[in-house]
Amino acid sequence: MSKFRVQTHQRLQEWVAEEKGYFKDEGLDYEFVSTPIESWSASVTSGEVVPVEARSGAFETIEAGRACEISAACHWAVNMASAAGRGRMWGHAYSVTSAGIYVAAESAVRRPEDLAGVDIAVNYHSGSHFSALQALEPVIGRDAIKLRFLGHPPDRLAALLNRAVPAANLFGPPLYIAEQQGFRKVLDTSFIIGFLVDNEADMDDVARYFRALQRAQRDIDLEPEKYKRYFLREIPAKYHDMIDVRLFGTGERIVFEPYTREMFERTHRWMLEANIFEAEQIGTRDYELAVSTSR
Repeated sequence: MSKFRVQTHQRLQEWVAEEKGYFKDEGLDYEFVSTPIESWSASVTSGEVVPVEARSGAFETIEAGRACEISAACHWAVNMASAAGRGRMWGHAYSVTSAGIYVAAESAVRRPEDLAGVDIAVNYHSGSHFSALQALEPVIGRDAIKLRFLGHPPDRLAALLNRAVPAANLFGPPLYIAEQQGFRKVLDTSFIIGFLVDNEADMDDVARYFRALQRAQRDIDLEPEKYKRYFLREIPAKYHDMIDVRLFGTGERIVFEPYTREMFERTHRWMLEANIFEAEQIGTRDYELAVSTSR
């Protein structure tokens, strides 16, 4: 049998489960497949204006196919992709990540209302894109939101540190790095991350994977200081002198609760009403077909 391939997501749980032997306890023959984010190589010191706008994000990587049995992305992207049959959303767990729109310490932007008309770096069709819209619209209205699609989290971090953009929506390690460099959160944009199961994945293996992660989550909740060091595996060495992982939060927290029909349908409806996707990208499968609810 082939290995159960896990695409990591810059979080702690998989590393803890591996260290503790929880995957092996479950009899899971697995391997980690790193998230293909080459742009961690972007400079944070040279003053380069790191990438040009890119209209491709998490949803597009799912459309193109991911070489793994399980991966993660914001629940908006996973929701729409699973509704289009590009895998199934795992219906028994999701994670929640702290996120926020950050500006430099010297920025004149002090309140969420000050973000009206300000360029905000996000990743197209990804959590930073959708969460920015969801958080900003009640505050400044859709017409005043000005997003700049600058690619993956490392791209946005580098652009923000270089003052190449006035604001960026960050989560995970880039958020903690920006905070330690004195950047201020102007608006919270925390959001849900979903799990995408490949259509050909062995569901017994999927269940084994999640049982191991649940044990790891308990360990992180109980003694987080023991495991923050694993963030260094997700962050290139050139950044290590800038940070102290002891000051990090714990990143994504996996919630072992159902992603319900109501959650699925409300999220899907919001995306349709926001007119975010092209017509050919919109999935029409209902909850029963799009979400894996059996064990």
